[in-house]
Amino acid sequence: MPRLDNEVVVITGAAGAIGAETCRRFAAAGARIAALDLRQPDEGELALACDLGDDASVASAAARIRAELGEPTIVVHAAATTEFATTLESSPQAFARVYDVNVGGAVRLVQAFAPAMVAAGRGNFALVSSINGYFGAPGLAAYASSKGGLDALTRTLALELAPQGVRVNGIAPASIDTPLLRASFARLPDPAAALAKNVLRHPLGRLGTPADVASLLLFLCSDEAAWITGATVPIDGGASIARR
Repeated sequence: MPRLDNEVVVITGAAGAIGAETCRRFAAAGARIAALDLRQPDEGELALACDLGDDASVASAAARIRAELGEPTIVVHAAATTEFATTLESSPQAFARVYDVNVGGAVRLVQAFAPAMVAAGRGNFALVSSINGYFGAPGLAAYASSKGGLDALTRTLALELAPQGVRVNGIAPASIDTPLLRASFARLPDPAAALAKNVLRHPLGRLGTPADVASLLLFLCSDEAAWITGATVPIDGGASIARR
């Protein structure tokens, strides 16, 4: 397993299934974890409630992290919000809120922590996107648009920070078996049929797991991936090569 001994790592969305598993996986690899979410997470050496859509909230969390753990060398942005609505059903205000957390949150984290990484000549950002960033996603208009924006930010930021030795990568999961995904099936008339249909979209024949995602994030943030930057890596059971 790649090691992150004594690295200070910020992980957002740490109260969710993917974020919590990432906290545990990174801690097992030797990292010191600052866990952030809208509600205080259960994981992390330092666990903080933080609204990534609010400048003051992010600034306050950043100050606490520096004071208690030191400057982060790795930031994993796994937090996201969504709206279940088509483009016509949504509103500009809803789009703005989803974008402000999913993309604006990443920008706030970069502006808070990248300067110290640049000064040190090393660091990593890992941004959790979605295959919905490059496929159409009817009924998830704001979410899909924000993930497309996050993919573009990943490429741009990677170019901006590469000369200073800071790497930036993304991952694009398909359906990950989390309580949030199960809840989306529960909203439909036949949840079991919806689950079965969703599984069939993945050629490997199963949903992904939070552990699958955490393993890829750990690799990308470790020295094992030292020559990878600007990539958004699909983790989708083959869904992106056989969209169905």
